[in-house]
Amino acid sequence: MQTQTEELVLDQQNDKMSTLSQILEKLRLKKMDNEFRWEDGHFSAGKGKKYNAEDLTIIKTFRFEGESDPSDSSILYIIEGKDGLRGYSIDAYGVYSNHDDEEGYDNFIRKMNVEDRDEQLLFQL
Repeated sequence: MQTQTEELVLDQQNDKMSTLSQILEKLRLKKMDNEFRWEDGHFSAGKGKKYNAEDLTIIKTFRFEGESDPSDSSILYIIEGKDGLRGYSIDAYGVYSNHDDEEGYDNFIRKMNVEDRDEQLLFQL
């Protein structure tokens, strides 16, 4: 039986995903579209659940740059909580930074575990 991430990977290989909106749509279809939001020094993901950095693992990172404006850039982190919840966080960077406490967000991301999974290699664009 395939995991949701493996299914996303197989779909991606067939579709050649390359845009942020395409990846977010695939995450939605695989029920991995929980948004981890930066609030008051932690991530939250609906229903009031709060996560510290040690509760989360980054399982894949995608980077996007605007074709006409390199400062229009973002990073999509695919994240898994210790409780099994999978989702994402988007960080726009450059002049379009979207977090009130950008330094706090960046430091939080740096504290999170990053796991190299065999399935992660299949996420490549």
